[in-house]
Amino acid sequence: MKKYRIAVIPGDGIGPEVIRESVRVLNQAAETDGGFEFSFDWFPWGCGYYLKTGEMMPADGIKILSDYDAILLGAVGDPAVPDHISLRELLLRIRHDFDEYINLRPVKLLRGASCPLAGVRPEEIDMLFVRENSEGEYSGQGAWLYKDSPQEVVIQDSVFSRKGTERVIRYAYELAKKEKKTLTSISKGNALNYSMVFWDRIFEEVGRDYPEVETRSLLVDAAAMFMVRDPKRFQIVVTSNLFGDILTDLGAAIAGGMGLAAGANLNPERKFPSMFEPIHGSAPDIAGTETANPLAAVWSAAQLLHFLGYPQWEARILQAIGKLLVSREHLTPDQGGTAGTRECTDALLAYLR
Repeated sequence: MKKYRIAVIPGDGIGPEVIRESVRVLNQAAETDGGFEFSFDWFPWGCGYYLKTGEMMPADGIKILSDYDAILLGAVGDPAVPDHISLRELLLRIRHDFDEYINLRPVKLLRGASCPLAGVRPEEIDMLFVRENSEGEYSGQGAWLYKDSPQEVVIQDSVFSRKGTERVIRYAYELAKKEKKTLTSISKGNALNYSMVFWDRIFEEVGRDYPEVETRSLLVDAAAMFMVRDPKRFQIVVTSNLFGDILTDLGAAIAGGMGLAAGANLNPERKFPSMFEPIHGSAPDIAGTETANPLAAVWSAAQLLHFLGYPQWEARILQAIGKLLVSREHLTPDQGGTAGTRECTDALLAYLR
């Protein structure tokens, strides 16, 4: 039997409530399958840890996590801690130090999920965003000059290396080739005359190795418009760190809401552990009420199973989520129901069994 060690960082707000449910689903999958099992180690890192210790994770946190097969992250953020500290010193640090340069975010409208777009069928919203996850606009480079003076100047640099840009674009081409889907590159080359012109050039260069892949290129503002007006045009999408972050939140809005928004941070070479997280944030306004939607965290756990080599379990979990949404029973308030977090997962587990 294959055994996997998973590091669990529940994090802040609703993070502990939803990550608990994703662990229940992973254990159910392992028990039903019989060919693998999980052991979980829990780490109390996040904003609560920061308020006690002055750091989001211990100095040797990366070393501790490096021994695991994968990481589950619940949520990061608290009103008492500045966002640039909570994000950069935990989530972005893990992504960077473990070279999790691929961020996979599905934008898929499951049957039964709410959609604000009139007349759109579920099969018309089925995208997979491949977002560059290690450099770009979130590289954290820049300068702050003459701070707190009338001459104050801030400079925020974007970093686009050939290695970093080419590897994420090639990953997307490989995915489009394997799945026989179209590939759309999203940039802003008309305004960002260095970084995005470079991105467009690399997309064209790499594309010469994949003549069988049908490609399109869009400016990010046009892409946002078409995601609302004509979402079916998108299948596999590759884009930069910032644009991918923004557009996948828009994607969540048209595909059932943030309670169904999952994300995977992958190191494809598996030199380091990959990390799986719902992307809805910590939602401090409902933390502790046990009304948070666990389905995004569960979907992230399904991505973990796929990455470990069990795509059939990802499919089974998504099918169970779909049945739950169609039944309209046992849904949390964000999906129009009255169920609590645990009750929602109980119903999902019943479908899985």
